Amino acid sequence: MRRLIMVKQISLDAWSLQNLTDLLKKGSQIVAKTNEPIVLYRQTIEEEDDSYEEIVCTLTDNYVIEQLIISGGMVVPAIRQQLVYKLDEFPDRLLRKSKDLFLETVELLEKKLKE
Repeated sequence: MRRLIMVKQISLDAWSLQNLTDLLKKGSQIVAKTNEPIVLYRQTIEEEDDSYEEIVCTLTDNYVIEQLIISGGMVVPAIRQQLVYKLDEFPDRLLRKSKDLFLETVELLEKKLKE
């Protein structure tokens, strides 16, 4: 029984990864037409006084860009780190990072693609 559950989970994960990859490709085509990136998510990492660090993840034409941005208060806005992923690399990385964030990203793209 345990083996069957593992097989089903692996199949579900594989389907979920492929589904997000397909959504990213469709979203990327829209970005190419509109020349406007799609913000997939924003995560505040740390807040101190009036400044904060946040991760902003955007879908561009053929890539997903994840940036660590510091801004607010007396701090001059700056990009501290920038990671660039191919569309087929990002879903697996996101699933390992956070299942909740993965599901939120799928939901957001499904809504955006219906508009």
